[in-house]
Amino acid sequence: MVLTACLIASFFVPYPWNIVLVISGLVLETGEVIWGRRLARARAKTGVEAMIGRRATVVDPCRPDGKVRLRGELWNATCADGADPGETVIVIAEDALTLQVERADRSSQRDDAPRPSGEFS
Repeated sequence: MVLTACLIASFFVPYPWNIVLVISGLVLETGEVIWGRRLARARAKTGVEAMIGRRATVVDPCRPDGKVRLRGELWNATCADGADPGETVIVIAEDALTLQVERADRSSQRDDAPRPSGEFS
């Protein structure tokens, strides 16, 4: 698109500047194509994979079932260790619209080996 605009504009510019305009249009067009390919390759994280590892706040006590607020939404949650309202938890998995969470202080103490999404351990 940039190249087309530069080619059209080059008809209205005197001799040495029209060549500079076309060359700069080629450079900009090449950059635009490279940037567009990079954006097309990037995969947006949505759904469950975007929630794993996120911090949530406990709304109803999780002993073991309760509710958490994650990014402004209320979710049913299960916390094996239990968590009180106001505590921060980390989402480790999801199953049938129920998040499996663990307390943030516990998750920082364990080794941070990645877990497959949707798997309970």
